[in-house]
Amino acid sequence: MPGRQAQLKQYSPDTIRNVAIVGHGGSGKTMLVEHMMYTAGAAERVGTVEAGNTHSDFDPLEIRRKISVSASVLPLEWHDHKINLIDVPGYPDFIGDLHAVARVVDAMVIVCEAKRDLDVGFDLAWEVAEEHGLARCIFINKLERDNADYEGLMETLHGRYGNRIVDAQIPIGHQAAFSGVLDLLNMKVYKGKDRGVEIEEVPTGYADQATALREKLMDAAAEGDDALMEKYLGGESLTEEEVEHGLMFGAKAGRVVPVLLGSASSGIGVATLLDRIVGEMPSPVYHPFTTVDGTKLEEDPNGPLVGFVFKTTADPYVGKINYVRIFSGTLKLDDHVLNVNRGKDERVHNLFVPHGKAQQPATVVTAGDICAIAKLQDTHTGDTLTTAKDKVELPPVTFPNPIYQVAIKAVTKADEDKMGQALARLLEEDPTLRYTRDTVMHQELLAGMGDIHIDTSLEKLRTRFGVNLEAVEAKVPYQETVRSSGQAQGKFKRQTGGKGQYGDCWLRLEPQPRGSGFTFGNEVVGGAIPKNFIPAIEKGVRETMLSGFLAGYPVVDLKCVVYDGSYHDVDSSEMAFKTAARIGFRAAAEKAQPTILEPILKLEVEVPDEAVGDVVGDLNTRRGQMQGMEPSAPGKTRVAALVPMATMTRYALDLRSITKGRGRFNADLSHYDELPHNEQAALVKEYEKHKKEDEDH
Repeated sequence: MPGRQAQLKQYSPDTIRNVAIVGHGGSGKTMLVEHMMYTAGAAERVGTVEAGNTHSDFDPLEIRRKISVSASVLPLEWHDHKINLIDVPGYPDFIGDLHAVARVVDAMVIVCEAKRDLDVGFDLAWEVAEEHGLARCIFINKLERDNADYEGLMETLHGRYGNRIVDAQIPIGHQAAFSGVLDLLNMKVYKGKDRGVEIEEVPTGYADQATALREKLMDAAAEGDDALMEKYLGGESLTEEEVEHGLMFGAKAGRVVPVLLGSASSGIGVATLLDRIVGEMPSPVYHPFTTVDGTKLEEDPNGPLVGFVFKTTADPYVGKINYVRIFSGTLKLDDHVLNVNRGKDERVHNLFVPHGKAQQPATVVTAGDICAIAKLQDTHTGDTLTTAKDKVELPPVTFPNPIYQVAIKAVTKADEDKMGQALARLLEEDPTLRYTRDTVMHQELLAGMGDIHIDTSLEKLRTRFGVNLEAVEAKVPYQETVRSSGQAQGKFKRQTGGKGQYGDCWLRLEPQPRGSGFTFGNEVVGGAIPKNFIPAIEKGVRETMLSGFLAGYPVVDLKCVVYDGSYHDVDSSEMAFKTAARIGFRAAAEKAQPTILEPILKLEVEVPDEAVGDVVGDLNTRRGQMQGMEPSAPGKTRVAALVPMATMTRYALDLRSITKGRGRFNADLSHYDELPHNEQAALVKEYEKHKKEDEDH
């Protein structure tokens, strides 16, 4: 095992491995990273999630919740190679990090528990790896557990992915007796953990199984390279180096996914995992990148400078930190770089190599490596850093749209004053969050990937920036309109001893087609109302429409016509006619069959076939109208429906529960339709109750 070095030296791209450790939340990723760091000598101890002292989960929020909420970069050195490990959160609420990290790594280690069924986090990681064409291997964890089902899991993997799944190891011992792994590459048994690994010969009872599986391993390796295939078909045995070379090319092409074994809690299998990352996962040399114009470039330290920002953190003390993968060229301390997305020149005054929470100062970072830059003025996640001469730009990260929304409000006036700036810094850090201000419903909206995502975001605002916000259920943007015509007089007359107030107008309301908006007409003849007062009448109507006539919601889709009235030479004024218009508008609305409209969403849900019945049944309880079903992918069905927005406030959470996290949906506003009478009555009753409470106060 290599000893610990004082600091990381410069490595050429062919000796760098950028690897994401991914998988379902709770599968053991963070503990695996702890043992990898310790085994490689990059850490003096092995922390635990329970103790809150791991190297990757260093944020106070992660320590309190005992889950990873943000990707962290942890480099180590192994057999003269540098491995940049990125521990990626496994909960779907933090899937944004998975998409961002996939842009800057060359391989993924997908961690899963030794049980027959695969978790949704495994599926998400696999799909993202496929989307980005990344090499991957699978690390089966928790083989020491009493209920570990290694054979059942291998059946599932082989059944789902076929010959792509290649056994690279065999477990020695079962469940509590699990003590090591038999590595099929060199036909040796590795027992012990971390730095204390002992190498033994293959036990007699495992020889036949190991020989048969090693043949399949060599078959897979030979398929990765034509020269190896020719040699192998000629009857010659492949060397260890040739097998690794073939497996690397097979993994890079997505044809081979090696399966490795171990225990992240004890450190068994960690050393051989590090060996396989170095030997069988591709380096940046084998992973050319594509610019926005479709040009493919090699990862060359002497090429044009191209750095991609894949993560941004907002620290209240240090300031903004951008995490950057250097795809080409060499970045030096105090360089001037061009943020090509924003056309801004930036100076690299603070260059670091990230080590989880710690930062190691750096002067040079070359192609293939990862670094951090502090205090750039106007650089964000997804931006490309290059030079004014080269102006190379990489495609931005495509993040999933938020699926869960709440309204937020400040707890105190001081919080309200600080809220805008704090939210801006938080949004810089997390591109999967969205903040909008709904001026119609007078609410601030925060949308994210789930309730845990929103909760942790509010906790960050409180602990990092001292801003206390509370989440409340977002108001549904109902609207009000009329179903028939109605007319009424609006008359305002007040005598106060001096100059009085007088305004008198007759208004007629007429329904308009859904979505057509508001029209104001003037049919006054003979000077019954002077023309200079007509705009005041329209203004009074428009202001009244903002607060509605039934339950306080904006009025839409009607025509209002002023067709008669009277005035006083002295007492009439714009204010008097505006007030008269308000009175007349409400009186005419009462005669025009007022009604409340609700927003209807066009919903598309993709779910596993076995969950279709439950999903359709659930939509029926939400007053959904089914629009159709069709196969969308093997084993999946797409369900289309029209569903009232009011019933969908927690749908993201409910769908996750119904489908065990495997359902996905998108929803867009389709149209507005009349709210059922009983629902209208409840809204009106609630509105009148609050109105009376406000009047009493």
